[in-house]
Amino acid sequence: MVSQQTLKGHWNEISGKLRSKWGELTNDELQKYQGDATQLVGYIQRKTGATRDQIERFLNDLTDEGAGVVGRAAETVQDYASRAAQSAKEGADAVMRQAQSGYAAAERIVQERPATSVAAAFGAGLVTGVLLALLLGRDR
Repeated sequence: MVSQQTLKGHWNEISGKLRSKWGELTNDELQKYQGDATQLVGYIQRKTGATRDQIERFLNDLTDEGAGVVGRAAETVQDYASRAAQSAKEGADAVMRQAQSGYAAAERIVQERPATSVAAAFGAGLVTGVLLALLLGRDR
């Protein structure tokens, strides 16, 4: 027998399929039994004349089908998340390798040409200071 939790969790789908199978059921009437599988089965029996076994089998088939869909969706999401995490890790590793390579190249240049490196750093600092002074002076 279908559980109350499953019945509530998939109610819109289940009630739609119940109305498709047994056209004499109305949405308003079904809403009364949304959370109670036993009363729902009894109501469908009275309204349609179907046997309890037929109704329970139909409900079980619906919920098994729904659980399969949810399971496949969860697997797909998990697969995408795993691939995204792997891709992000590979990207971070590539950035780290590039940063290490750039740092090593900068260190090598400073060791080979210390005077030129100091002059370049001084020039960059001077240009940055002038630009900041100009920008801050405009705000006044």
